[in-house]
Amino acid sequence: MNFRSRQADDDLEINLIPLIDVLLVILIFLAATTSFTRYSQMKLTLPQAQADTLQNDALNIAVSQQGIYALDGQLLTDTTAQELSVALRAAAQGHDDAILIINADALSSHESVVRVMEAARLAGIVRVNFATQNSP
Repeated sequence: MNFRSRQADDDLEINLIPLIDVLLVILIFLAATTSFTRYSQMKLTLPQAQADTLQNDALNIAVSQQGIYALDGQLLTDTTAQELSVALRAAAQGHDDAILIINADALSSHESVVRVMEAARLAGIVRVNFATQNSP
């Protein structure tokens, strides 16, 4: 008969590294299989904003629904970003820190507004604002 007490040579320990590996694989799997909805599927109503006072020395460009541009009340016949930037650069001469205010029609195309923003970048105008209606 063996009455000796059994000695525990190996201490039990929990190894967390395989657990962390399994959790990371599950996290990657969940992230890869998640479906994202597109914003175009949502019907958005954009908010109105409270406008600050208008600055007198700012350049105003208007964009109509048909994509016609007017810079400070003068119709522009050129509609490419390069030609618009030439007109903006000429209008901004003498103003080191020119401000451009875009008055875009609510139904004007996104392309027309982006073209004005690209022209402002090419002309070196870094401060671009959008005109809004005051909320009722």
